[in-house]
Amino acid sequence: MRTDELISLLAAGEPPVDRHAIGRRIGIAGLSGALAATALMIVMLRFRADLAVIASTPLFWGKVALPLTLMLGSLWMTARLARPGVGPGMSWLGIALPLGTVWLAALYTLAQTPSVDRLAAVLGQTWRVCPLNIAVLSVPVFIAVFWALRGLAPTRLVLTGAAGGLLSGAIATLAYCLHCPEMGVAFWGVWYVLGMMVPAIAGALLGPRLLRW
Repeated sequence: MRTDELISLLAAGEPPVDRHAIGRRIGIAGLSGALAATALMIVMLRFRADLAVIASTPLFWGKVALPLTLMLGSLWMTARLARPGVGPGMSWLGIALPLGTVWLAALYTLAQTPSVDRLAAVLGQTWRVCPLNIAVLSVPVFIAVFWALRGLAPTRLVLTGAAGGLLSGAIATLAYCLHCPEMGVAFWGVWYVLGMMVPAIAGALLGPRLLRW
C-alpha cells in the first residue's frame, strides 16, 4: 500500500475541520474573561463617578482605542499562533501600529506642554497603582485565554504565550478604563502599556510550560 493510500484510508470518515473553531474558542475565552475582569473592577475599584459624562467626549474614546486596538491585534496574532507551525505573519502590525501611534501622540502632547509640567503629565495621579491594577484585572482573562490555548495546537510557545498574555492585558485595560481617571495621552502611553506588558511577559515565561502538548 502506498503512503498516500494509507493516509486516505486513515482519514476516511473523519469530519471536516471547523475553520472557525480556533476563533470561536479564543473569542469565548476573551468574552468570559472580559466579563470577569469587569466584575472584578466593579468590586475592587468601581466605575468612575463621572463616567456617563466623560464617555461623551472624544478623548475618552481615544483612551479606549489604545487597549481596543491592541486587543484586536493580539487576538489576530494569538489566533494565528494557535495553529501548529504557523507564524505571526503580518499580525505584528496590529500591535506595532497602536503602540507607535500612542507614543507619537504622547511625544506630540509633551512637546506642547511646558517643560515644568511634562513629568506631571507622564505620571498623572495614579502611576503607582495603574500597572498593578491592570495586572490584577488581567488574571481571570489570562486564565481563560490560556485555557483556550491549551485546547489548541500552538508550536511557538513563547511567542504564543506573550500574545495571549497581551490579549489578557488589553482586555483588562478596557475594563480598567471604566474606572481610571487619567485623561492624558502620555500617561496611557507609559502606564497602560506597562500594565499590559506584565501579563505579556508572564505569558512568554509560562507559555513553554502551560502550552506544551
